[in-house]
Amino acid sequence: MKRRGFIKIMAGAAASTLVQPAHAQGERIRRIGVLTVSESGPQGQARIAPFMQRLAELGWTDGRNVRFDIRWGEPFRPHASELVGLSSDVILCDTSPALAALQQASRTVPIVFTGVIDPVGAGLIKSMALPGGNATGFTGFEYAIAAKWLELLKEIAPRVRRVAVLRDSTIAAGIGQFAAIQAVGAVGMELSVIDLHDPTGIEPAVAEFASGSNGGLVVTGSPFGASHPEVIAALAVRHKLPAVYPFRRYVDAGGLVSYGSDLVSQLRSAADYVDRILKGEKPADLPVQAPTKYELVINRKAAKAIDLEIPSRLIARADEVIE
Repeated sequence: MKRRGFIKIMAGAAASTLVQPAHAQGERIRRIGVLTVSESGPQGQARIAPFMQRLAELGWTDGRNVRFDIRWGEPFRPHASELVGLSSDVILCDTSPALAALQQASRTVPIVFTGVIDPVGAGLIKSMALPGGNATGFTGFEYAIAAKWLELLKEIAPRVRRVAVLRDSTIAAGIGQFAAIQAVGAVGMELSVIDLHDPTGIEPAVAEFASGSNGGLVVTGSPFGASHPEVIAALAVRHKLPAVYPFRRYVDAGGLVSYGSDLVSQLRSAADYVDRILKGEKPADLPVQAPTKYELVINRKAAKAIDLEIPSRLIARADEVIE
């Protein structure tokens, strides 16, 4: 054997001892499916990176004892069928429609979800404490937080009297979020709706709304918004509309302010659940967890772009301010 080859083999063997394997040698490589609303590319990779990193910390390394099969964006149904057909040991997903598609494809393959809204009300699980079936995970937020988005918009832009709520009316979560906003916005505010299920109609609808005065946006959680935050954020800035978003990915994409759960933390916790399932636990016995902390993120650059002065008291409360 050549000396160089021998050294490479020995170095690899030494490196392998540094990480404790999650399974004994000789056992099959496990398959983890990922069905994400994100589009493929650097941004999509970055969004699922915390999940992969946490699994690596737990001893699951791609190509050594686990293989990842990732399907990006919609349509969810054919992607779900593919992942089930690949004999996945467990599948991660990050929206309610993706979870519904996976459950239509299989009621036995274990599923761990993040960012799902009202899974009990949507009939996706039996209860938060004992979800039953083949799915468990982490909810994005309770409907009540949608009311907070409107209150936050009033606080950050007191002149706003007209509010367009961007929501997907084809999913139960879109209806529930709008109902929560209506509950606190009926007095002194004019509410209207822009549907997010038709991507071609969003830009003209926002432009038409922006032709009036004293307008602002509340963006609710939806599959389209989750996969195209930069599109919605750019529209708000272009038309100089103050906007509040459900997750920080919108602010990272140039949006003004977000108030929502920490999705990075959820993905890491989802990896913990995947690890437990691969080691023999059942999704039916793992409780679905709601967020314990919400983060307020403000983008001062976006505020400057729409000529908005953010109240100092709001800056003081923010978990992060992007300059």
